Amino acid sequence: MLFCLICSFIKIGCLKKNAKILELCCGSGRLTIPIAKDGLNLTGVDNSKSMLEQAKIKAKKEKVEINFILADIKKLDLTHSYDLIFIPFNSIHHLYENHELFDAFKVVEKHLKDNGLFIFDCYNPNIQYITEAEKKQNKIAEYITTDNRKVIIEQTMKYESKTQINRIEWHYFINDVFHSIQNLDMRMYYPQELDSYLKFSGFTILHKFGNFDEDKFNNNSEKQIFVCVKNKEVNK
Repeated sequence: MLFCLICSFIKIGCLKKNAKILELCCGSGRLTIPIAKDGLNLTGVDNSKSMLEQAKIKAKKEKVEINFILADIKKLDLTHSYDLIFIPFNSIHHLYENHELFDAFKVVEKHLKDNGLFIFDCYNPNIQYITEAEKKQNKIAEYITTDNRKVIIEQTMKYESKTQINRIEWHYFINDVFHSIQNLDMRMYYPQELDSYLKFSGFTILHKFGNFDEDKFNNNSEKQIFVCVKNKEVNK
């Protein structure tokens, strides 16, 4: 996972233990807290108040100091600069318009130190998988809750080529009775598209991995994992 990738950069000296780290779209602290427990200086940003409240409760329980900020990552304006900025868990897929992605990249570029790293991950779109998944409603999970209820999640997909948005719905069934639908729309970003957008936004791609084992990105890669630095020549 991304935590292991960040740790690997610390081990090889790309990041120091006293590095200042900014996590965008930190949610409930799933990554923020483990990284902070490793002794690193963390700031977490998210636009969900409820998620941040959960993160604060977890951080207090784990006895770690984290600066959590409620803000839109496309409009963030802090007084500090950071050695590492990362966006985890495919969160850029929820930036549906190009201008939203460019605004987020601009925020990263503004807050990143000259020798700092920008890391994020997203899916490598698989049109064949999406086409097959569109044909029927597929069961993707089944589990028993702590109060002994059976939960089944079935997924539907509909890809819009015009917007590059994959319209995903999770249908929840509790004890075999339909309960609710959760929408999980995701903007698909294609490999050469993202490479160009990063260059346009003033970044140089140091590494592009196809998985969290740090294998080089290729045609069969499920993921796109970017490790970038600011392009100093562009930013002068």
